[in-house]
Amino acid sequence: MQRIKTAAVAALALACLASPGVAAAHPSDPHGGPPPPVCHLGGGIKHVIAIQFDNTHFNRDRPDVASDLEQMPHLLSFLRGQGTLFTNDHTILISHTAGGIVSTLTGLYPDRNGLTASNGYGYFRSDTGGVGFSPAFKYWTAPVDALHNPLPSLIGDGQKTTPAPWVPFTRAGCDTAGVSTANIELENVNTDPTGDMTTVFGTGSPEWNEASNPATRTQAAGDFLGLAVHCAAGSGLCASNPNARPDLLPDEPGGYDGFKALFGAKYVNPAITHGNACVADTAGNPMLGPAGTCGFAGFGHEGAKETLGYIAQLQEAGVPVTFSYIGDAHDDRTTIRASGPGEAGYVAQLKDYDAAFAAFFTRLAHDGIDRSNTLFVVTVDEGDHFAGGPGMSQADGSLAYAHTACVDLTSCPSNQMGEVSTDIQGLLPAGESPFALRSDSAPGFYVGGQPVRTDAGVRKLERDVAALRVVDPYLDGRASVPLAQRLADTVEERTLHMINGDPSRTPTFTMFANPDFFVSFGGTGCGTSTCVAANSAAWNHGDFQDEIATTWVGMVGPGVERNGIDARTWTDHTNVRPTMLALLGLHDDYRHDGRVLVEGLRESALPQALRVHGPTVRRLGDAYEQLNAPFGAFAQDTLAASTRALASTNDGEYAAIENAIASLTSERDALAGKIKAQLNGAAFDGHPVGELQALIEMVHAELLIHKAAVLPH
Repeated sequence: MQRIKTAAVAALALACLASPGVAAAHPSDPHGGPPPPVCHLGGGIKHVIAIQFDNTHFNRDRPDVASDLEQMPHLLSFLRGQGTLFTNDHTILISHTAGGIVSTLTGLYPDRNGLTASNGYGYFRSDTGGVGFSPAFKYWTAPVDALHNPLPSLIGDGQKTTPAPWVPFTRAGCDTAGVSTANIELENVNTDPTGDMTTVFGTGSPEWNEASNPATRTQAAGDFLGLAVHCAAGSGLCASNPNARPDLLPDEPGGYDGFKALFGAKYVNPAITHGNACVADTAGNPMLGPAGTCGFAGFGHEGAKETLGYIAQLQEAGVPVTFSYIGDAHDDRTTIRASGPGEAGYVAQLKDYDAAFAAFFTRLAHDGIDRSNTLFVVTVDEGDHFAGGPGMSQADGSLAYAHTACVDLTSCPSNQMGEVSTDIQGLLPAGESPFALRSDSAPGFYVGGQPVRTDAGVRKLERDVAALRVVDPYLDGRASVPLAQRLADTVEERTLHMINGDPSRTPTFTMFANPDFFVSFGGTGCGTSTCVAANSAAWNHGDFQDEIATTWVGMVGPGVERNGIDARTWTDHTNVRPTMLALLGLHDDYRHDGRVLVEGLRESALPQALRVHGPTVRRLGDAYEQLNAPFGAFAQDTLAASTRALASTNDGEYAAIENAIASLTSERDALAGKIKAQLNGAAFDGHPVGELQALIEMVHAELLIHKAAVLPH
């Protein structure tokens, strides 16, 4: 958070700190109404604290630099010593913040939650046939484009809005908060037809007017973004609160009528602090919005002490379920630039994060909120690749990097850092089919008119993209390398769960680039010797490489085994949701794509049907994930084969590989659907897994995985 120096803000800060509501508060109803409904959670759990980091690593980025979690020993020791820390966890494709968070929140892969190309996506417009682009960060019920694509941005089965993650909790009588996490609170103050202010507050409302007025728009950002409480029916926070708004989920399975929510610090803060406008971070500082008044600082400014301060205040105020996000520790919030491993500002920021967790755990323990009655789930949206050379050792033990732009990639400083910004339009030969690009390290190509994959222009573009070579300043000898490391058209995109219920959003093909490069579309004609190594973003994500794909998830609380570090169990984001709900005795009104992580839970905490034939359940879950997950063996082998097909100049080879992938994927989908039904049935419907059927399915899965492995690569 940037330091605010005005006298008025300083006075406000002092007033907030002096206010008794900034400290811990325990109101049953801050508005004096009836007591809140009883929150019914199972397994002896009274509180749920779910935290998702951005780009925070368990593994080291440099052998001689402690990893992010190693530099947060209070968090690491808590997860490792008090529960189970899975370190062989995986993200989804495409690996980004929005998609990673939403897959964790829902237990659904992108083809069923809508974010198949996050943090933003392209779509073919219905009016012109051209390509539009939309951010993935929108409130849960926002549409893509009110005029040209009114389908939900978060599109699930049957082209309905993806079921909202707070619903089982509020139906169970538990107020549920979102702090800075994706899409369960307001993400923007836009007042256009698809803007969050329009979606939630409505055109012409006082809140909408505040956001639409340029003079008060900055104030609106602090007032309304990044914070929400979705209330249980009859909750004291919302029932008598004039600022509560209807919590509208018209597509929710089973209906969702009569629920309300509070949106934004302007309305949430007073409700959880006995009427005070400010909430304090874990260091005791009042949290201020971008206008310098009490409010949400902004998604780029929410570090550990800010998010954890909000979680503590919410839990103390009787909101027992909190989902939250903590910003990337690699982004220096003082200089607003990326930092390299071991760089002084980065080390200092992680030390600050660690101090925040120390204060957080102490504060919660003082309130009686601990592992005996609280389910803690802590994970990360994705890992990022560091695009940079080795740092230069400094006298204080830190490392220094060159942050200035390097135009000649053959002569960058040895300690240069920054992704290599690459204008692909300037690299490609003339005469390509017109296309639009979603800029990324894993960019989606949208060819005008949405032609079929076998179109001659599409095939030429794919082959030309596959043939591109660029200088990588971070390799010995500044070697020339292929820009594209993997390619997927609509056949393989389906395998990777990258095609959702909106056919207009499917990229013609997707390139997974060398992770040192960020691919854009500008038409400036840059060549391999004139692209710029930017210093503003040194951490790349979206790609398929192990360091990006492999993440971690830690669980602590009733029913969780104290296994320490579990590096063996293969898991991914979609398993978090069903595991949490199984421990809590709750259920969703849809079938998860993930499974319950029985490997980290006590047998006594498992639903009875999962205890029956326990070893079989484990083996079936392993086989299912290698068959169905985007980073499982089946998907990664078909992706390698897809790359060969799209690069091939032999039409016969292209057709043979593509047809094989399509056939295997259809067979995969049918088998995965059966296994998923069995695992969900055992977890939530009381139907034990049949041993003979499971054995047959495991053999079938192994056969499909083998067939994918022997495809031409």
